[in-house]
Amino acid sequence: MPNKVFELSAGIVVNIILIIISFKMTDIFIGKLKEKFNKSDNAGPISQIIPILEKIIKTVIVFVLLASFLQYNGYSLTSLIAGFGITGLAVGFAAQQTIASMFGTFGILTDKVYKTGDYIKIDNIEGTVENINLRSTKIRTLDNFLVTIPNDKMANSIVTNVSKAHKRRLDLTFGVTYDTSDEKLNQAIEIIKNIMSERSDVHKDFNVFVETLDSSSINIRLIGYTKTKGYDPFAQIRSSVYLEVIKRFRTEGIDFAFPSTTVYMA
Repeated sequence: MPNKVFELSAGIVVNIILIIISFKMTDIFIGKLKEKFNKSDNAGPISQIIPILEKIIKTVIVFVLLASFLQYNGYSLTSLIAGFGITGLAVGFAAQQTIASMFGTFGILTDKVYKTGDYIKIDNIEGTVENINLRSTKIRTLDNFLVTIPNDKMANSIVTNVSKAHKRRLDLTFGVTYDTSDEKLNQAIEIIKNIMSERSDVHKDFNVFVETLDSSSINIRLIGYTKTKGYDPFAQIRSSVYLEVIKRFRTEGIDFAFPSTTVYMA
C-alpha cells in the first residue's frame, strides 16, 4: 500500500513537472509568434487570436498528460472521454458560427489576402478595409457605408485586392463626329498620344486607335495603365486625361459626337 501511494505521488509530481516544462515551452513559442506578427499590419486581429491559441495548446497538454496518468494507474477513460465528447458537441453547436469566423480570420491573415487600408472587391461590395477583428471584416464603401462581413464568408469568397495591383488599366473612348476629316482624325489620335507621353503618372505602353464606327460617332479608344494603385488617385488621373483631351480637341476644332438621329423625307 505505501508503495502504491508513493508511485501515485511520484506520478503526480512527474506530471506536474511535465506540465510546467510544457507550459514554459508553449510560452516561448507564443512569445516568438507574437514577436513575428507584431511587425505585421494586421497585428491587431492577430493579437486576439494568439491568446486563444495559447489556451488551446495548454488545455490539450493538460488533458493529454491527465489522460495518460489516469490510464497508467488503471482508471477507465471511457466515461471521461464520453463526457468531453458530449460537452464538446454542445459547445460546438452553440459556437459554430464563432468558430467558423475564427478559422476564417486565421486563413485571411496567414494567406495575406488583404490588410487594413487595402481596397478590395467581394461580390457586389467594394471599398477600403477599415478593421479586421476576430469575427468580421469592416469595409468602408464608396458611398461611405460601413459594411460588416463575417470572416468565414470572406475566407470562402473570391476577394479581389485592388491595392495589390502594380498598375491600373485606363480604358477611355472618345467619339468624334462623322464629318471629321481624315487629317483631323489622325490629329485627334496624335493629341491623345502626346497627352499620354507627357504624363509622368502613366506607363508608356499605351495604345491609341480607331475602334468602331458607332451609330453617331467614330470612336477613338485609349488603353493604357496608371502607376497608381489606389482608386482615388486613379480617378484623378482619368479625369485629368479626359479634361486635357477635351481642351485640345476644342482648340484644334475637333468636334465630339453626341447621340443623334437623321430623318430623310421623301
